[in-house]
Amino acid sequence: MPPRPAPFEILSGIHCVTEALRAGRRKIFEIYTAKPLPEAIAAAAGAKGIPVVRKEKEALEKLAGTAQHQQVAARVTPFELSDFRGMLQKQADPAFPPFFLILDSIMDPGNLGALVRTAVCAGISGIIVPRDRSAPLTPAVSRASAGAMEHCAICRVTNLAAAIRELKKSGIWITGLDRKGHLSVYDADMTGACAIVVGGEHTGIRRLVAESCDNLCHIPQIGPVNSLNASAAGAIAIYEAFRQRSGGRQ
Repeated sequence: MPPRPAPFEILSGIHCVTEALRAGRRKIFEIYTAKPLPEAIAAAAGAKGIPVVRKEKEALEKLAGTAQHQQVAARVTPFELSDFRGMLQKQADPAFPPFFLILDSIMDPGNLGALVRTAVCAGISGIIVPRDRSAPLTPAVSRASAGAMEHCAICRVTNLAAAIRELKKSGIWITGLDRKGHLSVYDADMTGACAIVVGGEHTGIRRLVAESCDNLCHIPQIGPVNSLNASAAGAIAIYEAFRQRSGGRQ
């Protein structure tokens, strides 16, 4: 029997393709374009010997499955997940203790991508998502992250509460975001090895996951709307941790 063709998916958009080339984690089979390629993409494709194929804009839209392709796409191997225990055992920079993001029930690809983008900008060590209660890590998520997903270690676990227990055994302090949390996120100590848990818009953090956290923190609000989008709430907490961990120097 002939060998099965390698599985692939289509990344689309200038940022996604650029970051996939920079990260070097995926095999890139071909790059498609309906216009002259940006110089950075053309140079990287030439250096790596990746074929560039011209396509009409309409054909590119059909291939990418979206009109938001910026006339650039690439056929690539699927995103490779990281191993949970491998992430825990990875040697950390002593000057920058481990910093994880745990996402519980984030089902919207746009929110997931936005959280990944913020986390990567803040120097996250890795992101942990549940196997069954998370948006899949599709090209749509990479596009929503502006390609940041290509640089991020992300793992899936069967049981988030069990994964949190493993993190705690490794000396990592767990802070969950909850509107009813007893502590302001600005009063939580996130200077050491820590993880932030963000729940979905409609469900928040599930009960067993919340009970596994060391702290439950709220984000202070004074306006008439009493809730924040999950990606906005996560960004506030991630950058409060970043501020604390950098000694307020950034």
